[in-house]
Amino acid sequence: MSRLPTVIATACFAVAGAAAWGTAHFGADWIETRSVQALDKVFAQEALDWVEVYPDGLILNVTGTAPSEAARFRAITVAGTVVGSGRIVDAMDVIDPESIAPPRFSLEILRNDMGISLIGLVPSDGGRAQLSEGLANLGAEVPVTDMVEQTARDVPENWADAVDFALRSLRDLPRSKISVSKDRVEITAIADSAEQKATLEAAIARRAPAGIALAMSISAPRPVITPFTLRFTKDGDAVAFDACSADTDAARDQIVRAAAGVGFEGKADCVVGLGVPSASWADAVSLGIAALDDLGGGTITFSDADVTLIAADTTPQSTFDRTIGQLESDLPDVFSLHSVLPPKPESSAVQAEVPEFVATRSPEGIVQMRGRLSDVAQEAAVLSFARAYLGSEDTYIATRQDPELPNGWPARVFAGLEALSHLNNGTLIVQPSTVEVRGDTGSRTARADMSRILSSKLGESADFSVAVIYDELLDPTANIPTPEECVARMNAVLEVKKITFEPGSADIDSSAVDQVEKLAAAFEDCDRIRVEIGGHTDSQGREEMNLNLSQQRADAVRSALVDRGVEPAALQAVGYGETQPIEDNGTEEGREANRRIAFRLIPNPVPAAALAAEAAASTEAPDAGETADPSQEAAADE
Repeated sequence: MSRLPTVIATACFAVAGAAAWGTAHFGADWIETRSVQALDKVFAQEALDWVEVYPDGLILNVTGTAPSEAARFRAITVAGTVVGSGRIVDAMDVIDPESIAPPRFSLEILRNDMGISLIGLVPSDGGRAQLSEGLANLGAEVPVTDMVEQTARDVPENWADAVDFALRSLRDLPRSKISVSKDRVEITAIADSAEQKATLEAAIARRAPAGIALAMSISAPRPVITPFTLRFTKDGDAVAFDACSADTDAARDQIVRAAAGVGFEGKADCVVGLGVPSASWADAVSLGIAALDDLGGGTITFSDADVTLIAADTTPQSTFDRTIGQLESDLPDVFSLHSVLPPKPESSAVQAEVPEFVATRSPEGIVQMRGRLSDVAQEAAVLSFARAYLGSEDTYIATRQDPELPNGWPARVFAGLEALSHLNNGTLIVQPSTVEVRGDTGSRTARADMSRILSSKLGESADFSVAVIYDELLDPTANIPTPEECVARMNAVLEVKKITFEPGSADIDSSAVDQVEKLAAAFEDCDRIRVEIGGHTDSQGREEMNLNLSQQRADAVRSALVDRGVEPAALQAVGYGETQPIEDNGTEEGREANRRIAFRLIPNPVPAAALAAEAAASTEAPDAGETADPSQEAAADE
């Protein structure tokens, strides 16, 4: 009996101890969980997502890699607002400052009618001064919002060139966004018209500096086409668009498919614009093209809702009547058809003299007019009109007066002269039955513009023809360098590093091969000019030997360029020896400068056929002339 109280007491102590241990363990776990949850919540609220918390009893280990010492201190401070600082163990690391990428220089330029905004990071050494100078060159007072920051870091190699290019481009782009980095410029802008868009693209691309990648996107509103014109011709197997207009891309595709169905090949310069007379425009045009094919040839002209179809004079009357009747019934109601079947030419041996007016425009801009006009007053009116449209300086008239000319003759002459003004050079022929304009132009839209003028001003029944050749060299928007620019580009390559030769020989030194490659690249877009490759030496050695050596070296450069794809007919090698020094031959520096290759433009190239024959002869015939004495040549090359 005496042991029972002892057992009971022991059991009570054991139960109490277990309960105390369980309570303490549960309480510690609860405190740990609540503390971690509270810290995670506050770290998330403060955007400190790089921090991690690991509990160890009541101790909280705060770990993670802080982006900076300030961020680490902020994390500790934030944790101390939730739990006691004595429970926090700082186990965080800080990222190595040397592994942080330096700030990237960049500039965003926004310009609109409200002003200019600048955003970005530029060098503190001259960066803001460059911006101020460039903005001052814009001319008019333009409000500027400057949000640019500066930093004192090394300036990238191409940064100044990129910023200068962007600011010069900004002058031409009143509605634009330009993004600049050290080696890239991105331009997004809006132009007023398709013509201005092409001009801007060519000008900006031309002045882009080397080493800067250019990304350009310039948009333009669709043009208003007045009158809305399409002209399609078929003469045997030859089919072509003289003018093409459409209201949507889908309509343009439908028209081109209809033309392809009757034999048209190639690309149609079909302008998508505003001003269409009917939503059924593409359907009407497709019907007209098919009808023209059924007739076997002729022309069909759509000028707004007026349709003129002139069949070939060989078309049978029955075929003409059937096709025209079907077309009239198929065309949408808004369109009005006028059809003409020209009479077959008379076979009489003697034909009456046909009155004619002829105007020619030369590539130099000289305009000459001859033929027939009604009277002195009409001559004066035509001369004044021609000077207004074709230039007042070199316009001449030498016409006969004929009061018996058909009605509407002056209108035909004026319309033809206006069409001729769209050509760089060409000829206008006006006759009672037709108006013909042909020549060369640098405008891709000239054929359509001329057809639009003639169709709107000559009337529905008028027959006219437009024969235009597009010449890219005449196109100011084609970004083709002038002959002078081509030669300057070649000589600029040699200014950086000239072509050198093996001592005493005409063999190009291996170190100069890269320069030859760059010269060949400089001939890109310069394939229609002819240049002289001039070889020059210093005055050491005999004059005759120097002349031969310079010729051989010029020939070597020509051969190297031909091997790299340059047209042989574009190159003429000439040796000048010591006759054209550019420095004093009395000094070593002067003699070194005089030993050179130089390019010169040949202003009046001979015809292409003669060039080709000459090139073939020069490659087949061995070099004539005296063989230079090696010792003399070596002296000239020292």
